[in-house]
Amino acid sequence: MENLSPWVIFFASIFTGNILLSFFLGMCSFLSVSKQVKTALGLGLAVTFVLTVTSALNYVVFYYILEPLGIDYLRYIAFIVVIAGVVQLLEMIIERFSEALYINLGIFLPLITVNCAILGVALFMVIRKYTFIQSVMFGAGSGLGWLLAILALAGIRQRLNEQKIPPALQGAGITLIISGLMAMAFIGFSGMVQIM
Repeated sequence: MENLSPWVIFFASIFTGNILLSFFLGMCSFLSVSKQVKTALGLGLAVTFVLTVTSALNYVVFYYILEPLGIDYLRYIAFIVVIAGVVQLLEMIIERFSEALYINLGIFLPLITVNCAILGVALFMVIRKYTFIQSVMFGAGSGLGWLLAILALAGIRQRLNEQKIPPALQGAGITLIISGLMAMAFIGFSGMVQIM
């Protein structure tokens, strides 16, 4: 993977290998927080920040601490500790500077720690043997892809509030149908670039 351009990885992780719509990682907060664009934007930016920072930190932890000491089997625990630390820092910053966003995100802000998309990006980075720059670009692209998907769903859901929806499809039903259609649209990009 060393010969693959970091920019190819960046754009591929946004579109062709979208962590949310191609691998279906991070769906719980995607479906729950996508009711309003403003809240979705806040969570999407938080996830993008955490993915970018933890990709860099987890690369350093894995290749400069765990692997040289021969304890790379502890990567799950180490990655989760790094993710939890970054999320805790982000939570304190958001609470300090934007209390309204902090209240709107509620329980989903600390739950970024256990968002499977973030751990998935860290594990993909190791499995695919990305370099440091490739790992950071993969994390940033995955975060932007997640942000793009949640903003699209939030925009659609806000528009649907003004429409007449059959009672059987209201709520989770129509949200899952829209998510499936969005995933099919992103699968259309899948033949363009392979990052695996």
